[in-house]
Amino acid sequence: MAIIDIDDLRQSVAKNTRLMGLDLGSKTIGLAISDGAFHMSSPLDTIRRRKFTQDAIQLQAIICERQVGGLVLGLPINMDGTEGPRCQSTRQFAANFIEKYDIPIALWDERLSTAAVERDLIAADVSRAKRAEVIDQMAASFILQGALDYLNKPTL
Repeated sequence: MAIIDIDDLRQSVAKNTRLMGLDLGSKTIGLAISDGAFHMSSPLDTIRRRKFTQDAIQLQAIICERQVGGLVLGLPINMDGTEGPRCQSTRQFAANFIEKYDIPIALWDERLSTAAVERDLIAADVSRAKRAEVIDQMAASFILQGALDYLNKPTL
């Protein structure tokens, strides 16, 4: 399987499975999960990054446990629309993961996702310590929800 276009994601996942969103950071991976109808995203967990193989094994266990049929990875595009080293790292993570596990992966523009989530958490008067605990999984949920909204947009 290759990295697929977001428009092909719904047709590429097995029936009765869900999507999982990933916010790949240098130290953590934020995880979010969709409902079975691909309408709503919920924060799931945060994985502390180690080596790729260990991260991939841990992700695969969650994918199996949660009956995930496809992944949406946040692609950290620069504000001017260009791709920098973080985009290259995300694409490489996706390519490496696909080599080990056959699962559809789509990339989704994640510009300002963490900033938007942090702003919402500050507005909700969440303490700095609590924000640090949940920011990555909330950002993953924000990314996944954006992709779900796109997938569910009405066609004209």
